[in-house]
Amino acid sequence: MGAESDLLDRAGDSAAPAKEGRVRLLPAEASPPRFSRIPRAQSRRWRSPFEVGDSAPATQVFLSRLAFLRIWAHAQSDFDNEVGGVLLGKWRVDRSSGSRFVVVEGMLPARHTRHGTGFLTFTQESLLALHAEMELKHTGKLMLGWFHTHPHMGVFLSEYDLWLHEHFFPEAWQVALVIEPWTETGGFFIRGQDGQLDHHQYFGFHELLPAGEGSVVAWRNLRPESDVEREAAAGG
Repeated sequence: MGAESDLLDRAGDSAAPAKEGRVRLLPAEASPPRFSRIPRAQSRRWRSPFEVGDSAPATQVFLSRLAFLRIWAHAQSDFDNEVGGVLLGKWRVDRSSGSRFVVVEGMLPARHTRHGTGFLTFTQESLLALHAEMELKHTGKLMLGWFHTHPHMGVFLSEYDLWLHEHFFPEAWQVALVIEPWTETGGFFIRGQDGQLDHHQYFGFHELLPAGEGSVVAWRNLRPESDVEREAAAGG
C-alpha cells in the first residue's frame, strides 16, 4: 500500500482504521481566517512537475526559510524509517483578491512514535506531547496540516494517508507535505477548488525570502516559476 500513517496507537494493528471521536489533532471548531495581504512580493514560487498552465490549488502555501530548514533537517534524521510531524502557522485570506493562503512558520516533530520503513504511528503520547507543546510555546498558531517522509518510495499519498488526512485534517486549507529524503524531493498535497485531494498530484510552494537572502530550497523535483515561464515563452 505504500506508507501507512496513523494518529492513534492501535496496539500494533496498523491496517485497521482508527475510531473517530477518540483523539483528534484539531479542536472541534477551527478559527476563522483573518484578512491580510498575500506576500507574493516577498517570496519565490517553486513549481512541481504537475503544475501545468493555470492549474492551481484552492489554497496557496507560503513557507518560511526557518520552517523549511527545520522540516528538511527532521526529514533527514532517519533515511530508513518514516518520520513526521505537524505544520504550524497562520491561515489567511487576501483582502484584495479573496485568495486563501497559509503561512507555515514552524513545525513540531512527532515524538514517541512507532515507525518503520513503510509506516509511521503517532501514539497517544505523541498527541499529548504535540498539544502540550503548542499550548506552551506556540499560542495563537494553528495546525496547518502534517508532514512525513517516504524513504525509497517517492512523493505520493497512500490510501491510508488519504484516510488520515480526511479524518484528522478535514479543513479545506489544511495540507499534507510528503518528502523523499533519498532523492531530495518533496511536495504539498492540497485540496482543489472542489475540495478533492489527488494522491499523486503534488504542488510546490512560495518560499518566503528575507530581504537580501538567497533561497535554501534544494529539492530536485521543484523549479523556480521564473525559469518555467522563461522556457515557456521561448517555446522550450
